[in-house]
Amino acid sequence: MAQPSDLTTPLRARLRGPLTLTWAGLLAERLARAFWALWTLVITVCAALMLGVQDHFSFEIIMGAAIAAGLGALALLVVGLARFRWPRRSEALSRLDATLPGRPLQSLGDAQAVGRGDAASEALWQVHRTRMEHAAAAARAPKPDLRIARLDAFGLRYIALLGLVVALLFGSVWRITTPAQILPGGGALAAGPTWEGWIEPPVYTGLPTLYLADQGTQIEVPEGSRVMIRLYGEVGALALSETVSGRTEGLGAATDAAHGFDIAQDGTLAIEGPGGRSWDIRALADAAPTAQVVPEGAKTTFDGQMSQPYKASDDYGVVGGTATFALDLEAVDRRYGLAPEPEAREPITLDLPLPVTGGRTEFTEALVENLSQHPWVHLPVTLTIRAEDAAGQIGASAPYRMDLPARRFFDPLAAAIIEQRRDLLWSRDNARRVAQVIRAVSYQPEEKLFRDSADFLKLRTILRRLEASLNGGGVTQETRDALAEALWDLAIALEDGDIEDALERMREAQERLSEAMRNGASEDEVARLMQELRDATDDYLRQKTQQAQRENGTDQPDQGDQNMTMLSQQDLQDMMDRIQDLMAEGRMAEAEEALRQFQEMMENMRVTEGQQGQGEGSPGQEAMEGLADTLRQQQGLSDQAFRDLQEQFNPGAQAGESQGNEGRSGGQGRGESHEGQSGQGQGQSGQNQGGEDQGEGDGAEGDRQQSGQGGGQPGDLAARQEALRQELERQRGSLPGSGEAGDDARGALDRAGEAMDGAEEALRQDDLAEAIDRQSEAMDALREGMRSLGEAMAEEQGNREGGQGQASGATGGQQSDPLGRTPGQGDRAGTDGNLLQGEDVYRRARELLDELRRRSGEGARPEVERDYLERLLERF
Repeated sequence: MAQPSDLTTPLRARLRGPLTLTWAGLLAERLARAFWALWTLVITVCAALMLGVQDHFSFEIIMGAAIAAGLGALALLVVGLARFRWPRRSEALSRLDATLPGRPLQSLGDAQAVGRGDAASEALWQVHRTRMEHAAAAARAPKPDLRIARLDAFGLRYIALLGLVVALLFGSVWRITTPAQILPGGGALAAGPTWEGWIEPPVYTGLPTLYLADQGTQIEVPEGSRVMIRLYGEVGALALSETVSGRTEGLGAATDAAHGFDIAQDGTLAIEGPGGRSWDIRALADAAPTAQVVPEGAKTTFDGQMSQPYKASDDYGVVGGTATFALDLEAVDRRYGLAPEPEAREPITLDLPLPVTGGRTEFTEALVENLSQHPWVHLPVTLTIRAEDAAGQIGASAPYRMDLPARRFFDPLAAAIIEQRRDLLWSRDNARRVAQVIRAVSYQPEEKLFRDSADFLKLRTILRRLEASLNGGGVTQETRDALAEALWDLAIALEDGDIEDALERMREAQERLSEAMRNGASEDEVARLMQELRDATDDYLRQKTQQAQRENGTDQPDQGDQNMTMLSQQDLQDMMDRIQDLMAEGRMAEAEEALRQFQEMMENMRVTEGQQGQGEGSPGQEAMEGLADTLRQQQGLSDQAFRDLQEQFNPGAQAGESQGNEGRSGGQGRGESHEGQSGQGQGQSGQNQGGEDQGEGDGAEGDRQQSGQGGGQPGDLAARQEALRQELERQRGSLPGSGEAGDDARGALDRAGEAMDGAEEALRQDDLAEAIDRQSEAMDALREGMRSLGEAMAEEQGNREGGQGQASGATGGQQSDPLGRTPGQGDRAGTDGNLLQGEDVYRRARELLDELRRRSGEGARPEVERDYLERLLERF
């Protein structure tokens, strides 16, 4: 090996840097291999001290650990010194030479063995040395090999480094350099005894921690606050005395270095000894929450949804509560079906809705629920509001007497059926009496009692089932509940189906009269048909008035609406008298023209709310209903894709959540599914449509059932998405409306179709997250298209009304578009009505937002799912 003296001066200067670095690398390698265990132990101890581990153990344990760590460090130091070898310069030169091709440094240390004294040989040798010097001049210091994985098979050094990083982030470096914090009392032995203490109020109060050294002699804190005291210095120099915990057992020595207890009562807290202090502690009791029913502002919608305000307050905030409806049996008028003893039923208990934003120390909210199917409807009950705070204390309001709010039925037959349903649910002993009343009602009924024979058959079927149960040994609870559900459905059909039936009868009477006039029927036949038209028209106007009463939530219609109805009815009667007079005079052509004008008048007539006659749906209405159905089906597909995404990353979670949802909705009588409500609304709006609409309704119902079952394959979802996109293209092609609003509607549907196409492609690629995003875009575009379509239809309606005469009995009330919105002043279109009816949309929205926040905060859920939930929360 060449020595430095064998190298030329320029080469020695060139190699000085790489050689020094190589030597330093050798030193680092040997230090790491010899002392890695020692610095691992040192780093571990420092991290523990910085994190304050010494504050949680007694003095004896800390001293024992310190001695063990010191002995361990000494042993590791001895072992390291025994293994360590100081690197020599020749070793560094050999390491550097090994990195060069041909080992030039070793060649430069060789001497010429043959041909010495021969000029040619020496010249050749000199050329060889020159080449080696040039090769050596390119030397670079090699990287040191600091890998010690073979020595540290368990990676203890990485664990120690991780602990040090955590300590630097969350600990304090000063804990290492302060003897009083390394070993309790260590620093104070020289400076004298000292102490520190603080009081931590319960977390739910939101109050800050109080440092005792900064407090005066009087301290007020909530009951349950935690007191922490640390005594430093010579053992026995300081002692603690207190009367606030009320402890009689488990008391340690007053001179212990650490004390911790909860404040349970008023008393004193004192640290006795040099530098000690005392405080008078006042424990503030956590007051129980209060609740109160607010009678003002209570209301019930026409479909039975109640809104009952209440107040609640607590010094630190209400966290939950319930509303309980209990039957006030003493106040019940025990006659007729209520005479028997009622069957035992649990009180109605509902969770209180709490504010989503703002404080909960004092607030006013409204309990919104629909209890129309409960057996106690319209019977005296007592309402008790219970509020609960974080400490588990419960405060209850005084029982508030009221009649249980529910839907009212104006049709006499529907009201009678609801009364028999209530009696049957009150007690099964009423079953025979209910059967007798139903039989009496349904025996040879008057012609106008059942406007639809199907309703009569339904009532007779219920009667036969009830009598069969009575003859078979008694009505079971399951049979009773099934019959009650059937009676409810029948009453709803009778109550809500009257106006459609009356309208259909009026149209049929118009068609029969028109056909008789064209065919030259006899005077008696024409007079009979004319009377049928009068009766059908009177019945239709009566049903319109009752519908206005139901929707206004009052037993009497508004005076202005009543005058409008009477005026319209008088105008219609005058027009029908003129038609009859023309026919009596033989002026059939004029009579037929007057009948045509009568039909137009009925189509354009406004009664009560100023709405159009509920006739056959216009193209705009049909398009709007079709888009609403498409939006509902798209929502169902999106919900199914989200459930599949959950199941994909968290198998089994979907089933558990669905069971929990069923459990929550089980006590409310009827499901609260958004899809179920949409399907119900679609079914009702489609009663007067043709077979095509009925087929679409059946298909929508199938989609709804399929989406509710979960576990759909991506291919199935993609096929359903494709079918929905094709249906949207068909609807877009037949979309009515012109002008700017109509073009906006078509543009929005085009965007919806593109988003559906993207969702379909993502579903085929099993990218559920992307599919859900595109489906959300499609639903937004559909909603925008429906808004634009409504504006286009409103414009067309205004243009049409500008060229057509209004019914002579109309009062010039504002017109409404198919969405129920009334054009206001200027270009404003809106409505003050509640377009979201049926379910408590506000409470449901709060529940959904709370559930989204809960799931987005669960770290165990997949990141893709949490990202999706965060995007939802950002949008809402």
